[in-house]
Amino acid sequence: MKCVILAGGSGTRFWPYSRYNRPKQLLKIVGNQSMLQMTVDRLLKIKKVTDIYIITRKDLKDSVIKEVSGVKSENIIAEPSSKNTAPAIGLVGALLGLTEPDTVMGVFPADHLIVGHRAFSKAINTADRLAKKGDNLVTIGIRPTSPSTAYGYIQYDDTDEKGYLGAHRVKTFAEKPHKDLAKRFVASGDFVWNAGMFFWKVSTFLSAMDLYMPELMESLNEIAPRLQKGKSFQEQWDLIEPESIDYGLLEKANNIYGVRGDFKWNDIGSWNALYDVLTSNADNNIIRGNGKVLDGKNNLIQSNGKFTAVIGASNLVVVNTEDATLVVPRDKVEEVKELVDFLKNSGNQELT
Repeated sequence: MKCVILAGGSGTRFWPYSRYNRPKQLLKIVGNQSMLQMTVDRLLKIKKVTDIYIITRKDLKDSVIKEVSGVKSENIIAEPSSKNTAPAIGLVGALLGLTEPDTVMGVFPADHLIVGHRAFSKAINTADRLAKKGDNLVTIGIRPTSPSTAYGYIQYDDTDEKGYLGAHRVKTFAEKPHKDLAKRFVASGDFVWNAGMFFWKVSTFLSAMDLYMPELMESLNEIAPRLQKGKSFQEQWDLIEPESIDYGLLEKANNIYGVRGDFKWNDIGSWNALYDVLTSNADNNIIRGNGKVLDGKNNLIQSNGKFTAVIGASNLVVVNTEDATLVVPRDKVEEVKELVDFLKNSGNQELT
């Protein structure tokens, strides 16, 4: 299996700790390794993995090469600009299609937290076998532990695929739901969280892309030989329209299977998501760095250097960095992305 790690995100929901030129995947959010390095190490432990590719932004490539071990520098591919997941995945797929069209390609986000390696490896092995079986597009879904509105959902057929325990045909993909709909999804028992992990033979993937995203594939088929030879493809890349792999391909195809992942998973997609995976004190306060909470509960403090105090307040996220401070109620953390957009549009890009 050739693994492809998507590492081009900007991590705006983790502002001000995460910045455009130092995004979440390169930070030590949990533990003493970057999220990207944790992902690489996790995949290297799986026997079926023969090679790892990382696709990232052009301006991050040097940092990734310098800071990530276990991946050959020639396997770190730079997008000239971010175009969402379909062009990124398609670019690596088209490149692999030139030499190894029959290999299985696994796609993984760079910055998710996974606990339970044995269960993770088992799900990967099942997905790999199912992808090899035929013209199947395979995804891994996570059994929901709550009616989260932060994730997309996948609906499975309730019958196991014969010979592939825990694998089901996919009925539908659902965008991030409102709370009541999320509760119905979880109560039904046949919905899982979309973890953004995908598996397919390269040839199967390219055929599906030809069918459902022909304009993109026309561009990528022109770009791939140039990338292989180390030539610039900026001009061709600029013509590509941004699109997600979910909307462009997976919501349209009918040969999709899902494998249930029984490992603990968190996309660490917001300050609240981080709060959920960290250990709190008796008052459910979490303090990272130099800080203190008096007469308050359920707070998260992230303080890089400065002493940060919260008195008489609860349910807050407080983040202190050298040039910016964020104070936000925990039920409003999804709006951090809007703040970053405001900074970009108001001429304060240096803060983003």
